[in-house]
Amino acid sequence: MTTTSNERLMALRKRMAELQIDAYIIPSSDAHLSEYVPERWKSRQWISGFTGSAGTVVVTDQKAGLWTDSRYFLQAASQLEGSGIDLYKVGLPGIPAIHEFLLYELGKDAIVGLDGMSYSVADTQKLRNQLAEKNIHLDTQSDLIGMIWENRPPLPPDPLFELPVEITGLSVHEKLDAINDKLHEAGADGVLLCALDEVAWAFNIRGNDVEYNPVVMAYAYISENETVLFIVPTKLTPEIARHLKDEGVTLADYNMVSSYLAGLPGETTIFIDPNKTNAFVYESIPEHTKIKKGLTPVNLLKSIKNETEINGFKKALIRDGVALTRFYIWLEKQLAAGEKPTEISLSEKLSVLRAEQPLYISDSFQTICGYADHGAIVHYSATPETNATIRPEGLLLMDSGAQYFDGTTDITRTIALSEPTEAMKKDFTRVLKGHISLAKSKFPAGTRGSQLDVLARKALWDAGTNYLHGTGHGVGHCLNVHEGPQSIRMEENHVALQPGMVTSNEPGIYRTNEYGIRTENIIVVHEDSDTEFGAFLSFETLTLCFIDTSLVLLPMLSVREHIWLNKYHQKVYELLSPHLTTEEQAWLKDKTKEI
Repeated sequence: MTTTSNERLMALRKRMAELQIDAYIIPSSDAHLSEYVPERWKSRQWISGFTGSAGTVVVTDQKAGLWTDSRYFLQAASQLEGSGIDLYKVGLPGIPAIHEFLLYELGKDAIVGLDGMSYSVADTQKLRNQLAEKNIHLDTQSDLIGMIWENRPPLPPDPLFELPVEITGLSVHEKLDAINDKLHEAGADGVLLCALDEVAWAFNIRGNDVEYNPVVMAYAYISENETVLFIVPTKLTPEIARHLKDEGVTLADYNMVSSYLAGLPGETTIFIDPNKTNAFVYESIPEHTKIKKGLTPVNLLKSIKNETEINGFKKALIRDGVALTRFYIWLEKQLAAGEKPTEISLSEKLSVLRAEQPLYISDSFQTICGYADHGAIVHYSATPETNATIRPEGLLLMDSGAQYFDGTTDITRTIALSEPTEAMKKDFTRVLKGHISLAKSKFPAGTRGSQLDVLARKALWDAGTNYLHGTGHGVGHCLNVHEGPQSIRMEENHVALQPGMVTSNEPGIYRTNEYGIRTENIIVVHEDSDTEFGAFLSFETLTLCFIDTSLVLLPMLSVREHIWLNKYHQKVYELLSPHLTTEEQAWLKDKTKEI
């Protein structure tokens, strides 16, 4: 790998010299700015050998560096050894940002290149403005990696599949009508969709082109006059192609999107999301075209689940709850028998149990299985080097989820593997109080997630503690487990919570080198009541899995919180028990008994 990285750097620098490019940037993203990318777009991994999910490589004629965050400091240091690429630890004092590095290393009028297919419009403009300080020019049209990567993987070839109306609740033409109505309200003629989940939602199509998110590599242009889906033709069966055409969709080759945009008629007003549209495609839009920038209408429409989708979530979460119940029973038996499972074997076992459930597609993200002090690493991912053996002591944090045809799940549970300490119980109960406070909240229509975030943190703040991640992210319907535009977090987000929006509820606390605690359920916004002060909304908790009451200090709970916990456990048992064996029912009955 070391020799290969050096050879690839040499080949890249040769191309840079030929094209008079002074520095080249290689990010981790694909042409759709996705969270997970297919093999074809793992350019940063290919050039550096670093396999982490986040990082950017910058190469000049004399230097090369990888910028990544604290999750990957140890991994990156090991994988970059001898590669000729230095590690820049983002967030540490004295470490320059990428644009600062470029401003220092390059002279006036230098040229920085990048593949505009893998850089968003927003990030490209920001970088261009930063480099203007020294009149450094940005070339977004040069795919140098594509020029030197022999046998580069093709676009994912696997066929897509359709979700029927019985699962989506709306047909393609009904969704297209709704999108066009929103475009009219915005004063736009058409919208360009680059985000894969937006394309998948609009056309009721799903696939396995990337890990964890059941999406398909495609672009789309939607307007009242014409709707075009740009996709690799071999991904479509004759039946699906015919059905899409019957729904009013024109099919075109994936690589035709730029030429199509270049031919848009004069005075067209096109809507794009600058954070989800790549710079290469954007620069194909002719100058005479008017551009409206912002969240696309699809982004918001997708986030508001209809009744059919919400019912699908509920069914999926019952099956998920069954798998989780069987997993925790298995874990107890393993430890009681003196077996020595590991973080990785636990993750694998949970995936196997989920795969036994009907309508399972895949996991919805890589399971975070953090035992003891590993639980304090928020985005921990076990590797063969860090894979801890689970012992009947301490705390275990499991954050996991699955994709089912009728819904997506995301759940975190923290359990005690022996008698917990008083400090563990206090931390766990404070996290639980915050979780319940948000779950039970009632709020006026128009409220933003940032206005509710304090509810999940108040009990922790009272004790002088906090957590640094968000409290809630949107969850897609058989789509991305991390979805916008809504969120619940301290940072301001102008998008108001609306009935039908599904989010996570996941406060936590992390004691470095000791343990981590997080309790996460999926919740959906509902209409609650109308009063003389206006309409009010509330949440319904959808996730079904026991909460470890051995970690709860009852005197710390209010009467209201105590009642919520017992009612939640009653619901968990009532909905899961019909799907369990007699032995499993007895085990769950004990875990969900009133306290």
